[in-house]
Order: sequence, then C-alpha cells, then structure tokens
Amino acid sequence: MAGTGLLALRTLPGPSWVRGSSPLVLSRLRDAAVVRPGFLSVAEEETLSRELEPELRRRRYEYDHWDAAIHGFRETEKSRWSEASRAILQRVQAAAFGPGQTLLSSVHVLDLEARGYIKPHVDSVKFCGATIAGLSLLSPSVMRLVHTQEPGEWLELLLEPGSLYILRGSARYDFSHEILRDEESFFGERRIPRGRRISVICRSLPEGMGTGESGQSPPAC
Repeated sequence: MAGTGLLALRTLPGPSWVRGSSPLVLSRLRDAAVVRPGFLSVAEEETLSRELEPELRRRRYEYDHWDAAIHGFRETEKSRWSEASRAILQRVQAAAFGPGQTLLSSVHVLDLEARGYIKPHVDSVKFCGATIAGLSLLSPSVMRLVHTQEPGEWLELLLEPGSLYILRGSARYDFSHEILRDEESFFGERRIPRGRRISVICRSLPEGMGTGESGQSPPAC
C-alpha cells in the first residue's frame, strides 16, 4: 500500500501519523484508531525500558507462536511496576479507557527483534475487551489495519517511539492489525526503518470475565 498517494489525515499539527484508503474510512475511524505521538517523554520511555530490560533479557526470542501470528518475539505479562511506571500506566488508562471500563490486571509486554513482525490478526474476544492501548518503545514501526470483510478499506498508523496508539470499537473488532516487517515498512512514500521494538499493551477486560481471571496472552501489537 506504500506509494498509493491516497489522502493522509493530520491527527495533530505537524507530520501525519494516520493515512488510509479513503477520506470516508479516515473519518469513520477517526476516534476508533488513534495515534498520540510524543505521549511519553524521553525520560519516561527510558524509565519503562530500564524496568523491562532485565526481565526480557532472561527470555529468548521465539520464531513461532501458538496461533502463528508473531515471528521473532519475546513476551511477558507484568502486573508489578515501579512507582514511576505505574504513574505512566495510569496516564494511559486515563487517555484511552472510559470510566466504566475495567482493565486486565496484567500488562502485556511484547518485544520484537529488528527482523520480527506481527501478521494480520484480530485479537480474540476471550483475551481482551473493546479497547487496546499500546505504548511504543525503541523503534518506529508501521501498523496496518485492513477490514476483514472489505480488504480495500485500510488504515496505516505511524508509531514512533514514545507514541500511544488506541484501537477501539470498529478498529478493534472489524479490522485486522499487523506490524510490518522491515522490508515492507513504509508509511506512504516514506521508508520507516525497523529496529528492535517493545510495546507495552493495556487491555480492557473481556466481556463476562472477572477481574481476577486471566487468559493466555493475545497476539496484540
């Protein structure tokens, strides 16, 4: 989809972080697929990275996943955080989730190596509810969303380090999402070189699940 020259939507002053197949799709998903660049300060990004690195370092990168959705990854579920990191996650909750939404108690941390990628998928309703919000650390990447029934309808999100993305409603349920591999990593005509990427993902509680329950980690981005 690189190089199609289709309209890009300016979500904030400055460069564009969301582009799509048509103005109608961009308008329809304006509040359902959101990018907030610069959500984290450099210091906050370093705080999260420093806290996660010792735990991630103990794990090996894997090249197959239980549903074949991820390649070149390691992951963990984390529920205990430092005071500084908890404050950051509280900001994510306030920015991305409604007052009536309960979050899963554990945060999904996904570490993609430079050659890693995430294939198109829709997260199972068994593992997360109506809203997914992720912080991107270390490397820029491009997330592509494609309508599961109308593949001509798509969005691309530019996720820079320190940014927050939010998927809710139709963007969460009706569109697959993926992280493009390095050789495919373009945002329009712009090449987005991929490096190692860590995402810190908060999820609302699946419908019908109690707050104390926990399921297998979903292949979220």
